[in-house]
Amino acid sequence: MSLKRVEVIVPLDYKKILQNFAEEHEGVIEHYITPAMEDQRNCHYFLLAKTGRQQFLDDLQTRLEKSPTARIIVFDAESTIPKPKSPEQEQTQQSSLAITRENLYEQVSQGADLTATFLLLIFLSSIVAGIGLLENNVAVVIAAMVIAPLLGPNLAFSLGVALGDQQLMIKALRTNLLGIGFTIFLAVVAGALIELDLNSKELLLRTDVGLDGMALALASGVAAVLSLTAGLSSTLVGVMVAVALMPPAVTAGLMLGNGHIDLALGATVLLLVNVVSVNLSAQVVFLVKGIKPRTWLEQRAARQSVTINLAIWTFLLLILFITLFYEFHKQ
Repeated sequence: MSLKRVEVIVPLDYKKILQNFAEEHEGVIEHYITPAMEDQRNCHYFLLAKTGRQQFLDDLQTRLEKSPTARIIVFDAESTIPKPKSPEQEQTQQSSLAITRENLYEQVSQGADLTATFLLLIFLSSIVAGIGLLENNVAVVIAAMVIAPLLGPNLAFSLGVALGDQQLMIKALRTNLLGIGFTIFLAVVAGALIELDLNSKELLLRTDVGLDGMALALASGVAAVLSLTAGLSSTLVGVMVAVALMPPAVTAGLMLGNGHIDLALGATVLLLVNVVSVNLSAQVVFLVKGIKPRTWLEQRAARQSVTINLAIWTFLLLILFITLFYEFHKQ
């Protein structure tokens, strides 16, 4: 069972309020209070199960809004002895989100940061992917997939849409565009300096757009968000997303730099298909999972953001799908 320990530092006059608050929420396993500190505050500790965890934190923030000195700190509690819940109760809790909105935001929003580390990962992944594609070496291509630098900004943008966080959306979009642009630039330079082997199967695979690639990207976006909301490691999901994004970006640059415009266009279309598919599927899962802001005003803004973005991504995906379907039957 995944437990959370919530530490709440508040003025002394909040003691009775938080005692009643703990009794109201079924997800509270334990609640205890420390003696008063010198600054006339004390600390309340809550041990939370999965049930109602997000609602607990939302209600707690509402109760403490008028206290400028209040502080909420959330910790992971890997286990407790003895076990606080029976197996039947624990099984019931598995349907709840294993991660709170605040934890999810902390994890995903970091992927929107345009840092030197991000650019270095783009550089390294581009080199590794390029070598794997040119040498027709699947193992080396997989090595580039493991780095998965483009996973972060795509998921951060989708989360920003779900929360109506325009600042996160703009930051993630900028990082994503610069990351993709930097990847293509590096590949163009490499493509202009070397002669490409057009017999490389791994390279040519990324110039051919198919409906199977669209299905892969859709599945990747769904799996990425499901792994995050379930509190699982996103490493393997990052590999899946890298399959859909990094190789075609590198291929587009290599072909463009080497003068193969038609093949570069095919790789670019594949990249667009995958970017649209990943973002659309990720936003749908965030919506289905109920990831939304806390306050009513923020939720209204988020609904507008989600509606607009879902309409845009769906329209783009439909256009790309019709184009691919037409090209498939044309052949």
